[in-house]
Amino acid sequence: MVSKAVANSMLFLRIVALAASVVTVVLLFTNKVKFDDGSKLRFQDFNSYRYEAVVAIIGGAYCILQLPFAIYYAVQQKRLIRNGFLPEFDFFGDKVICVLLATGVGVGFGVSMEFKKLFDDIFDSVGTSKSDPTRKTYDKFFVRGIVASAILLVAALSMIIVSLISSINRNRSKGIFS
Repeated sequence: MVSKAVANSMLFLRIVALAASVVTVVLLFTNKVKFDDGSKLRFQDFNSYRYEAVVAIIGGAYCILQLPFAIYYAVQQKRLIRNGFLPEFDFFGDKVICVLLATGVGVGFGVSMEFKKLFDDIFDSVGTSKSDPTRKTYDKFFVRGIVASAILLVAALSMIIVSLISSINRNRSKGIFS
């Protein structure tokens, strides 16, 4: 059994991860720009952004799945299912979600930063000013991708901390840290 503060912290961090995952999905799904010639650029045009969105959805779904158990644990100071399954599920599930969220962050930052730099270099090489509408449109699109990745990073960091705590809880329940 852990202290009430630790249980409450885990609950809070799961809520933070859920909120950050939801905000990331909203930012990515609404990341659409239209150019002066009528052409459009959407997050779906990039497999990397699709991957980031799917990872954020999986992370959010996992947090939703864990919330009732985390709330019960924080309020009652005991597990809802007491056969040792939940600490094991928390341990392995938290690890998998941490890795997924971290890969989503890496992919999102990677594609956003690289394409933003690429288009900035192209526009600079042809002498386009910073106030050019096409350049500003590309910048808006990729900066929004960077912001979505930064928010997903908050979810990943929250889940990393939860993962560390669940590791300690699992080891305590097995008598390793007792």
